[in-house]
Amino acid sequence: MFPWRHDAQSALEQMLEEHVSARDFPCVGAKAALAKGTLNVLAANRIDSAWDDLRIHDGLIRFAEAYREEPGLFRSFAVVFEGPDDLDEPAFEAAVWRRIQSISDKDVWRGQPYDARVSADPDSPHFSLSFGGEAFFVVGLHPNASRVARRFARPTMVFNLHDQFETLRAEGKYEGMREKIMVRDEAVAGSRNPMLARHGEMSEARQYSGRMVEAGWKCPFHYAGTAQETSS
Repeated sequence: MFPWRHDAQSALEQMLEEHVSARDFPCVGAKAALAKGTLNVLAANRIDSAWDDLRIHDGLIRFAEAYREEPGLFRSFAVVFEGPDDLDEPAFEAAVWRRIQSISDKDVWRGQPYDARVSADPDSPHFSLSFGGEAFFVVGLHPNASRVARRFARPTMVFNLHDQFETLRAEGKYEGMREKIMVRDEAVAGSRNPMLARHGEMSEARQYSGRMVEAGWKCPFHYAGTAQETSS
């Protein structure tokens, strides 16, 4: 629906690919996606603007449809924004959730069902986002992240398919992969990320921006669809 290409597409795509391929980048899943050619990158203007939200949502719908047609491990949809590059962690977190809310509202507007395998309640330990009928987990990257693993030259939102985590669990590979990521993260940061939790233990919403949120933190997201479209 929105086929136009951002002027900085090639440059931002190359920046992210070089970042992921760097030896000390800890996420082995992202590295695998890059190696397989299944790291989809969309360049956008500003993370603090709604200008590209329809393009992003359109890309997510097409990404979800392609996955259902040909399921497989290690696929990610990354949105790399040109800027701004001076947001501190609270400002970046606020921008991430504004984009999520806006894109989710468009999912409702376009009549997309919420993935019944997850909950739309951000306080639920079974929470995940849903776009195009598929559940997603978001990883935010930006220049001023306190965790080295979340630090990147441009604000970025990486959408990972929840179904891939379930596939890894079913194949008995999830815990090994998770441990490998945490060991690599510890090697570059000096400590393991205390925000990381398994799906079903606590809400994954706390992890999206990369900021170490306080105990009483409340997720600002509210699903605008009907309760019948969500799981408990």
